[in-house]
Amino acid sequence: MSAGASPARRFQLPTPVAFVGVSIAFASFFLAAGAPTPLLPIYETEWGFAPSLLTLAFGVYAIALLAALLVFGSLSDHIGRRPVLVLALGLELGSMVVFLVAPSIEWVVAARVLQGIATGIATSAFTAAILELAPAHQKRRGAIMGSVSPAVGLGGGSLLAGAVAQFNGAAAFTIWLTLTMIMTLGTLFAIFIPETVSRRPGARASLIPRLAVPARVRRQFTVAVPSQAAAWMLGALFMGLMPTILGSVFAHHSPFENGLTASLQPIAGGVAAVATGRVAPQRLLIFGGFGVILGAALVTSGIAAAILPLVWVGGVVGGLGFGSVLSGTLRILGSEVEAHERAELFAAIYLVAYLAFGVPAIVAGALVPVVGLTAVAIAFGVVIVVGAGLGVAGQLRLARLLSRP
Repeated sequence: MSAGASPARRFQLPTPVAFVGVSIAFASFFLAAGAPTPLLPIYETEWGFAPSLLTLAFGVYAIALLAALLVFGSLSDHIGRRPVLVLALGLELGSMVVFLVAPSIEWVVAARVLQGIATGIATSAFTAAILELAPAHQKRRGAIMGSVSPAVGLGGGSLLAGAVAQFNGAAAFTIWLTLTMIMTLGTLFAIFIPETVSRRPGARASLIPRLAVPARVRRQFTVAVPSQAAAWMLGALFMGLMPTILGSVFAHHSPFENGLTASLQPIAGGVAAVATGRVAPQRLLIFGGFGVILGAALVTSGIAAAILPLVWVGGVVGGLGFGSVLSGTLRILGSEVEAHERAELFAAIYLVAYLAFGVPAIVAGALVPVVGLTAVAIAFGVVIVVGAGLGVAGQLRLARLLSRP
């Protein structure tokens, strides 16, 4: 090897180590994304801003993520996974520093925007890299890790941040300092991962926002959209609105309870993705759709009747559906396309996901002062049930078509 070779070329991590490390790094993005959920009510008390800014601070993350995903979603198909992951982790590190020094809600919103951009750049590249770094005989595990990381990260971030905030008077400083160190290590780690795709021309053209789903999976993608959107809307209900619901409907203001309640749905989703790894993906999508329907019905019933245990049960049931839908979607689509098509495909999948995750939360926050929190939560639930119902119907119809000789 020449003396001028870069450190990344002189040394590369073993592929199994890189697979585990990249999966952890991907989860850390969502750990950081879930951390603000129990902290935002504390910021509201300290800084005295309008309650609608809670959902704005939550929702701008998803909007920024979408914008970055549209621009950078397929870039790693052209320049490689590693440089995109290093860039994304560096930006995520920057957002952690802004959170760490934030003196007002405006700084928190700015940090959320930067965090969303970093995650948008990272999402499809991470998902593709995890699948490609998985051992050759365990590609299914790669798809599972791709779906587990966002779910467990979001839930774990909310739960851990809530626990720290319950017992630590300087919770925000402690949480953001810890995440700053994690992102620093992640950025250094990413420099030494093996590259999984060759460079291809067209990198500059790939930055022009567009959506492209390979023709051979277009039908499955279209049929999966309603369930995917409904599942992520349920996530938005828990991660974006639940702290306000707990305070206003149930008069519960404990940071740990905020974090725990918000974490139930995504953590259950991660459990489902692991536990159902051997279930056929189309069957998983049908099962997941029914789980989202039942979970949303239980959650909205619990809010309407002010029965918190019913909300918790609904979160777990809906979370199992969420994880099944996400895992089934990644498995049924990701295995059918070529390596150079994966980042663009995953960008399209996550575009649907984060539209459903961010936009409804912002709209809900604007509507709460007009029609009331309970009415907004019930409307949220109705839309989720209808979307998941359409998704299940579509999957059943597709299954019948595919079973015909």
